Order: sequence, then C-alpha cells, then structure tokens
Amino acid sequence: MTESRNVRRAGPLTYRGEAIPETTTDQRLLDRRGPTDWVHTDPWRVLRIQSEFVEGFGLLSEVDQAVSVFGSARVAPDNPQYSLGRTIGAKLAEAGYTVITGGGPGMMEAANRGAQQAGGTSIGLGIELPFEQALNDYIDMGVTFRYFFVRKTMFVKYSQAFVVLPGGFGTMDELFEAITLVQTGKVTRFPVVLVGSEFWGGLRDWIRTTLLYEGVISPHDPDLMHLIDDPDEVVDIIRKAHVDLARREFEFDQVQATAADVEAAEYTSES
Repeated sequence: MTESRNVRRAGPLTYRGEAIPETTTDQRLLDRRGPTDWVHTDPWRVLRIQSEFVEGFGLLSEVDQAVSVFGSARVAPDNPQYSLGRTIGAKLAEAGYTVITGGGPGMMEAANRGAQQAGGTSIGLGIELPFEQALNDYIDMGVTFRYFFVRKTMFVKYSQAFVVLPGGFGTMDELFEAITLVQTGKVTRFPVVLVGSEFWGGLRDWIRTTLLYEGVISPHDPDLMHLIDDPDEVVDIIRKAHVDLARREFEFDQVQATAADVEAAEYTSES
C-alpha cells in the first residue's frame, strides 16, 4: 500500500516521493488553455508544412494523367477569355486528362467548369490569401494550402503539362517556375503552352529579343514554350509530347535491357 501511494507511473515515466506531480498529464492538457505563442514558432510551422505535403500527396497520388491550367482570377464569366478557358478544360477532359487549377474564380473556374461539365475530373489547389477566395463550385476534389511553395510542388509533381491562359503576376510566377524547372532539368521535359498570341506575344518577343540578345538565356530556351490560339492544338501538343516521352522511355528501357543481357552473357562466358 505504501508503494502505491508513493509511486506514480505516467506512461513510460516513473515518479516517487516528492517528485510525484500534483496533477495527471490529462489534467494539465485539459484544465487550461496555456500559452499560444508556440503555434507561431518555426518548429510548429515545420509540422504544419509537413502536414500540407501529406494532405496534398494523399489527395493527388492516385490521379491519372493531369494537366495544370493557370490563369487570372479576375476574368468575369461574360469575358470571351472565360469561354476560352471552359473550352480548353472540356477538351482536356475529353482527351482523358485530369484538369488541375489553382481552384479560384476567373480562368481557373472556367477550366474547372469545362472539365467537370465534359465528364472529366476537376481538381482545385487553393491558397490562403489576405482576402477571401474560396474554391470555385466546379471542383470534384480540392485542398487549400497555407504555403505557396507546397502548392507549387503539387502542380509540378502531379502534372504532365502546363497550360497558361491570360493572367497577371500569379500566373506569370507559375509560368516561369515551370520554365525554370524544365530549363534546369529539375523535372522531365514536358510542354508549357501559352494560350493567346495577342496576350502573350509581347512577352514571347521580349524573351527572344532582349533575354536572348543579352545572352542571359540559351538559344533553345525560347522553344520551351509553345504559343498558340487554337484549343485543339493545345491537346495535340500535349498528346504528342506524351507519345514522344513514352517512346523515349521505351527506347531507354530497351537499351538498359540489352546492356544487362550483354553483361550477363560476358559473366557467363568468363565463368
């Protein structure tokens, strides 16, 4: 009896005598709120960032071939560009691609809407902003991130192509992120398609006449982007790129298999 009064076991911990705490672990957890500063510290942010990666990977890991579509949140549904976004979303869905957008209004909503109404899978990856921007109503699966860099990782990891509709700073940020990753070989070379020669033509020309002229990019770098107007051509470019990629992967596997056979034969003859 004396042992039970003077000993307390709390999980793997053992306390005796004066070291025994006056309250249990559950009491300390539940009786009061305690300080809140810890939720704004970097160690806690690391866990929050980790949880966002887990949620994003969990949502998207079983998605079939997908295309990320970027564009302005400020385009109204009565704008002809909105109609263009719907058409491209629908054509991608009809071609068997899942459509991933930033989940917001405007061109993002248009692409999600077109994909969903065409019977495809429509996904939205939203972002927490100082002003309210909920996920649009044409999303089959969606998640809202706190951190831009986690969201960008999801776009890159689970997309086989980028389609860039007219947009502002955010759209250009995503565009140049994609081009940089392709240029530096950080991701498998996949198509980056700009839609709207009237809108994007000036940027394309500036890249060719200024960046290339000044020698800050390589001669082939402007070719990393396709600039087109026809929605059907968007799908054709993406399909062709995937056929070419599949062919290169098959040829690489054949070379590897042949090399393995030769090595095995040489080993057998030496034995």
